[in-house]
Amino acid sequence: MALTIIYNSPQYCVFEFEASTTDGGRATGGYEIMDKQLRREIFLAARMPKISVAAVQELIEQGPSSDDIDAFLNGFSGLMTQPVILH
Repeated sequence: MALTIIYNSPQYCVFEFEASTTDGGRATGGYEIMDKQLRREIFLAARMPKISVAAVQELIEQGPSSDDIDAFLNGFSGLMTQPVILH
């Protein structure tokens, strides 16, 4: 499974895990959002309902600054319960 850093700021880092097929034939992959200050993260599986796709597309169309992207990622902070151990 390939791992790519798709966003990195002083506050957040976003990793994309390329989809691959498991032994059971299910596709895996997704995104990990890490809050560097809180040392917490969340993994959003590619198979999750695409709740915020429209919000992401709208943000991209605006030509966002790092502050805009950080503000968007801050919306996930309440879901970040997994402590960062190895990053």
